[in-house]
Amino acid sequence: MNNNINGETHRPGRIEVVCGSMFSGKTEELIRRLRRAQFAKQHVEIFKPAIDTRYSDEDVVSHDQNHIHSTPIDSSASILLLSSDIDVVGIDEAQFLDDGLPSVCNELANRGIRVIIAGLDMDFRGQPFGPMPALCAIADDVTKVHAICVKCGSLAYVSHRTVAGDRRILLGETQEYEPLCRECYQKALQDKKSSE
Repeated sequence: MNNNINGETHRPGRIEVVCGSMFSGKTEELIRRLRRAQFAKQHVEIFKPAIDTRYSDEDVVSHDQNHIHSTPIDSSASILLLSSDIDVVGIDEAQFLDDGLPSVCNELANRGIRVIIAGLDMDFRGQPFGPMPALCAIADDVTKVHAICVKCGSLAYVSHRTVAGDRRILLGETQEYEPLCRECYQKALQDKKSSE
């Protein structure tokens, strides 16, 4: 909150998006920003999709096991119901939430709430994922983070799925996905076609 020249309190709302491939540090950055807000004695509420139970049913957990408590939700509308008297809202794995999320985030920001969102910008096919493109479009700030390609060491472009299956949503880790740069991803697709 800021005090203006007349001493009135004004809380500037904003939307921040942290996006990139798997293993790029999105959740780690989300947790870092939320912990800083907590340290500053701001009221923080954190949400994650209820379907994301990889490390914990309730906590947001990064790949290196850093964690922060969260509220699992099934619908973005739940965020509005659960975020009264809050300064900062954090949302992890936003790609798994519904297309109403951008409207929810705009409403929160318009109320003066800082909204910090982390999520995959693309699915395993290299296609824009869920509400993430719309969130990037309305965000005040977008931070694209990168993993390192496991094949050549360049900056990763996409989360390549290493197991069979066409379902868009498949929760997984290093056994199911690997970060690849654009060139190595194209080569992996060609190799897959050659072996079929």
